Formats: sequence, structure tokens, C-alpha cells
Amino acid sequence: MDLMEYQAKELFAKHGVPVTEGIVATTPEEAKAAAEQLGVVVVKAQVKAGGRGKAGGVKLAKTPEEALEHASNILGMQIKGLTVNRVLIAPAASIDEEYYFSFLLDRANRQYLCIASVEGGVEIEEVAKTNPDAVKKIAIDPGAGVDEAKAREIATESAFPEPVFEQAVSMIQSLYKVFVDEDATLVEVNPLARLAGDKLEALDGKVSLDDNASEVRHPDHESFVIRDEEDPLEAKAKDLDLNYVKLDGQVGIIGNGAGLVMSTLDVVAYAGEKHGGVKPANFLDIGGGANAEVMANGLDVILHDPDVRSVFVNVFGGITACDEVANGIKGALEILGEEAKKPLVVRLDGNNVEEGRRILDELNHPLVTQVDTMDGAADKAAELANA
Repeated sequence: MDLMEYQAKELFAKHGVPVTEGIVATTPEEAKAAAEQLGVVVVKAQVKAGGRGKAGGVKLAKTPEEALEHASNILGMQIKGLTVNRVLIAPAASIDEEYYFSFLLDRANRQYLCIASVEGGVEIEEVAKTNPDAVKKIAIDPGAGVDEAKAREIATESAFPEPVFEQAVSMIQSLYKVFVDEDATLVEVNPLARLAGDKLEALDGKVSLDDNASEVRHPDHESFVIRDEEDPLEAKAKDLDLNYVKLDGQVGIIGNGAGLVMSTLDVVAYAGEKHGGVKPANFLDIGGGANAEVMANGLDVILHDPDVRSVFVNVFGGITACDEVANGIKGALEILGEEAKKPLVVRLDGNNVEEGRRILDELNHPLVTQVDTMDGAADKAAELANA
């Protein structure tokens, strides 16, 4: 789960990272009232995307009237395809220097990684291109973590200036607590600002939380979910406990096991090159122990995706028996009735495959086509999506 700036700042403050949280507004009038309370402010679009300033989503307001005007222009605007439904009204700050700092999960090397630069803030990408030596990458052993000694090592290698060095050491430790204690995969401060009077503060924040830890370890993370801004299909899938990710293609995908689903995405993308360039529309893993109800729920979500033109159900029966899958398809089509209007290509193999195929043969539904091989089924699904 990616957090918006104001949510990230809430977590920062919780763990002792110096921030000014500001006031969230959803209407221009609320923005004006916040500015009357705070004085000179910055009106900042709240969306889960970078580049807000360049898109016109960050504006200085010297008066409440200007805050009202800026909020009127920013609310409702599109930034990288996302609609701005709220703005953060933050006190304006006098910035002397901008730095960049982050912790992230380095999956390839099975460790954590710290990235820091004292020569870049919001323009860190440009700094990385023109002066890559100014962007420091420091490996973090997850077992050892970041204590004061490691924080000093990071601050030294990153060359934080002497007037804010001790503050940097303290902030690095606090940001690491956010990263570890909240089970984050990314904690980023951009810009980390040196303000007038040599005060170090996180002026912006980006945090990505690991959803796998939320339900048991962090039930409080549910408060960060903004239901009216979630993709409705992803929200529905989440409520049904389905492992679903919306993509931008036309062939709906259902499989059992993440590895099989990833392979299915590849074969569909390859097959789609011959059929108008159609692509996978989603990732949906019903899991190794899925039953007929889970299969039916998955089909319900995918068949209600307006972008989907055909569905490829690719199941290798193991713990999930093929007859369960077939009964799930049968049940879903019965429940959806006339709402089910998109062709299904089904490839079953493995445990109870003959019974599964018999159930679908007996069903004899006009939307269902059975294909024995994975490549053949992918080709058929792509063909139908392009028809």
C-alpha cells in the first residue's frame, strides 16, 4: 500500500522524524480556513504519484484567498492519471538546502539499501544522471540494522554538512524505525530540507507498506485505506481476499499459484503479438487451495472489468483439484447469468482433470472453450480478445 504525503508524515511524526504535518482539505473553503489558521502556506496535491510540482499541483499561497484559488485549481486536476481529491495545506518553509534520503528493500541482493544525496532534493533524478557520484548507495544488513554507529557511517558517507550532521544521524535512525517497525518496502524523504536556522526537516514523504504484514501485525494500517480512491475492482477483490492486480490489457487471467500466473501473463503477451497486440488485463492468483467459491469470486471480478474481452483460466490441479475449478466456473456463470457476456478459455491439467473437463463438457456453455495446452489456450484467448 502506497501512502499519500500527509499519511507518510503521520508515520514520520509517530517515530520521531521532524515534520510539520499541516492540514488536509477536500474543498477550497477548507483550504482557505486552514490558511487563515497557518499563515503563508503551500497548497500540495495529494495523490500517490511523483512530479506533483511539475504538474502544477504544488503552489505557494501568501493569503487565504490565494489558498482558496490554488485549491480550486488543484482539486479535481489529473496528475499521471490520478484525480486530486484532497490537498495538504502546509506552512511555508524557508529552505536553505535540499537533500534526498531513502531506505528501500533490495530484493535482488536480499538486503536493505539506503540511498542518499546532499546535492539533490526534488531534482534527484537529474543529479543521478549528471553526477552519479553524488548519489550514495549504502547496503544495510537486515540482521544488524541501523544503530547510531551505522547512522553516523551513512551521514559521513553522504557528506551531510556539519551544522546538521547530528540531526541527520538522529533522523536516519528514526527513518529506519519507520522502515522496519511499520514493515515498509520504501521510506523516502524528498526533499529532506535544511531550513533557516540549520533545522533539518522532512518536507515531503513517500512510504510503501507491505500489505502482507498489515492484517496481523499492523491492523492500524487499515486507517490509511481511502476507499473512494481505490480501483473498484481491486477493492472488490481485496474484500473477497483475492490476490488481484489490475493491468492495462484485454485478456483476463486466472491461475492457481503466483508462478503459474506470471508464466500465463508472459504467454498471453507473446500470443497477443499475433492478435492485434492484446495484453493481459490482470494478475489473479486464486491460490493453491482454492475451492469453487474462490473460483467463482475471481470470475465475478474479472468479468465485471470493462476492459476485459476474454478470460483465460489456467489451472494445474494440485491441492486445488480441477473439478473444484470446473464447479467454480459453472457456479459463477449460473450466478452471473446474462451479465456473463465474455468468452472463457479454460485449460485444466493435473489433479482430477478428467472430472473437471467432464463437468465443463456437460455444462456445454456457449462462452466456455476448453483447450488442452497452455500455449494453445493463450493463443485462443488472445484471438477471442481481438475478435
